[in-house]
Amino acid sequence: MSEAPVVVIAGPTASGKSGLAMDVAEALSGTIVNADSMQVYRGLRILTARPSEDDEARVPHDLYGYRDATDLASAADWTADARPAIKRVRSEGRRPIVVGGTGLYLRTLMEGIAPIPGTSDEIRTHARGRHKEIGAVAFHAELATRDPEAAARLPVGDSQRVLRAWEVFEATGRALSDWHRDPIPPTGLEFRMIALMPPREELYQRCEDRFGEILAAGALEEVGALAERANRESLDPALPIFKALGYPALSEHLRGKISLKEAAAKSQQQTRNYAKRQMTWLRHQLPDARDVNLDKTSLLKLSCVNHKEIFSFLS
Repeated sequence: MSEAPVVVIAGPTASGKSGLAMDVAEALSGTIVNADSMQVYRGLRILTARPSEDDEARVPHDLYGYRDATDLASAADWTADARPAIKRVRSEGRRPIVVGGTGLYLRTLMEGIAPIPGTSDEIRTHARGRHKEIGAVAFHAELATRDPEAAARLPVGDSQRVLRAWEVFEATGRALSDWHRDPIPPTGLEFRMIALMPPREELYQRCEDRFGEILAAGALEEVGALAERANRESLDPALPIFKALGYPALSEHLRGKISLKEAAAKSQQQTRNYAKRQMTWLRHQLPDARDVNLDKTSLLKLSCVNHKEIFSFLS
């Protein structure tokens, strides 16, 4: 079992990844390792569709809800946690099953990560001061003069990643996008990757249905509790957790700016847009071939869950 390839289950939100991971984990005596950038955080279990306590009782889960809302968890941070987790799962005689839709996390795990030097507190403080002084639009324009590729990829509102790219150039004199072209490949790991890619209209309907379900399950109360904490502790609104699907619109509703119906509609649209970006990533980053050799990664792409084909592929 220690030499068996790591199973990776990828796909857009609401594609059925978590349910499939449960089936695979039960069949292969596996442990599910989270690769969703929002599900690493505590406090929004319902809103981020984290596995339930009942699911966690059925099979072991790792790297879910283990970070505080104040953490800035990058792909590098998650990979530094995921590799020991995979090793730990194997030491217990179980099969690691990595599941999530955060493309950068998966790519970093499977392809490696660039050895980007850390940035100093002085540079980070300077970057944030500059961002506040000139505003997000002008700061993004400054990044474009340093790292045009990163600026073209990152929207103005993604302040965390815009700041990170600006800081890396300031610290190293080299663009972040340039650093990313020289990853150190992983060693000692092989992968079997399953990509779930449902038809778009079916996926969009699932997104809408699921948001209604999480509202009924108490997502609004979760958002209220986190918003209260943010006000009490003056948390930075640019923290990743505040970008969780549904949080912006539901917090608007709690502030009395929009109705719950409007908040739900905005959240459903945000979820559909995110699912579309995830599908685009899967199409662009993964080959079109059904089952190909990607160095030490084999790939199975499916439009729907087909257990017979999946277990044949993993055996």
